[in-house]
Amino acid sequence: MASAILGKQILDSNLEVDMSRVVHFEIPADDPERSIKFYETVFGWTIEKWDGPIEYWLIITGDEDKPGIDGGLARREDPETGVENTIDVKNLDQTLADVKANGERSCDPEWQFPVWVGWHTLKTRKAIHLV
Repeated sequence: MASAILGKQILDSNLEVDMSRVVHFEIPADDPERSIKFYETVFGWTIEKWDGPIEYWLIITGDEDKPGIDGGLARREDPETGVENTIDVKNLDQTLADVKANGERSCDPEWQFPVWVGWHTLKTRKAIHLV
């Protein structure tokens, strides 16, 4: 089930459209230890190894009471993988239809992410997870 929307965009005086927000990011790394040192040193982020079944690190980018989002870091499995963003949407089925109607020809079927929340789908080419 998709979670609630965090904002709205006014397109004209009679039409209000729900805005979807990025709620999580994931950085792929060829050398996680080197990447962790870089992000901790340059940006002051806190990065901790996740105690789960896969090699994964949780990234805390700042205080919860300040604007921003947190993310994760994973060992890169495919050389073409870039940063992935998780976007919160009001209606997953409608969003998937909109994704396809706006030019995406390849959209993988839904998959439930183990341990985390909600239903996700991976939009190929741009690797956007829709929650």
